[in-house]
Amino acid sequence: MLNVVIVEDEKHNSESLIDQLLEVDKSIIVMGVATSPREAIAIISEKRPDVVFMDIELHQGTGFDVLESLKHVDFDVIFTTAFEHYALKAIKFSSLDYLLKPIDEEELKTAIEKAKGRKSEEDRKRQMEMLLSSFNKKSEQSNICLSTSEGIEFIKIDRIKYCEANGSYTNFHLEGDQKLIVSKNLKEYESILSDHNFMRVHHSFLINLKNVKKYVKSDGGYILMNNNAVVSISPKRKDEFLSRMANLT
Repeated sequence: MLNVVIVEDEKHNSESLIDQLLEVDKSIIVMGVATSPREAIAIISEKRPDVVFMDIELHQGTGFDVLESLKHVDFDVIFTTAFEHYALKAIKFSSLDYLLKPIDEEELKTAIEKAKGRKSEEDRKRQMEMLLSSFNKKSEQSNICLSTSEGIEFIKIDRIKYCEANGSYTNFHLEGDQKLIVSKNLKEYESILSDHNFMRVHHSFLINLKNVKKYVKSDGGYILMNNNAVVSISPKRKDEFLSRMANLT
């Protein structure tokens, strides 16, 4: 059983989500629907749900206003939005779930299954701190939250040497020969790490340019990382890679 609150200011969207939730899992209990930050704070504080489906943009504020106003976030948050919102980068950094409207049933099902695997209070607190700090740009983002099969990992971005595609997963290769398998695809991380001197040099590789040892021209060209890992480079990405390396600060 999962107790749910929906924060959504469009009636047809909340009704559609309720129908989908009950279709996916009949044991879900929708405890209430809020259409404004004030209503959301009141309902969440009273009902103490397991999961809140949180629309990002509300007529009278945002879902972030709700989270900042609550004293304790002791529930999982799944954000919903009708477009590629600028806040998605903060959400992705924090490894929180989001669903684009119209909501795909399979993606909804996956998000619910993840929510059933309860996080520790400490992990949830750190995720929320990272989310709100990133959204409000209180500081330069230096950490990223990664969701693995074993739990939540909080990693310093500069520890990442390169990321490697692994089907619908991504292998993170870190300092100290550590490897994490993360449950999102490489494209997801390309979008959020591009501002941190990362570059997609191949369909299978996203690299930290600060961890490049050298570019080798032989054998069609490849990149040698400073841990001596060999990374393929697409010919069409070579000029951009060399230009960015020359201008790296």
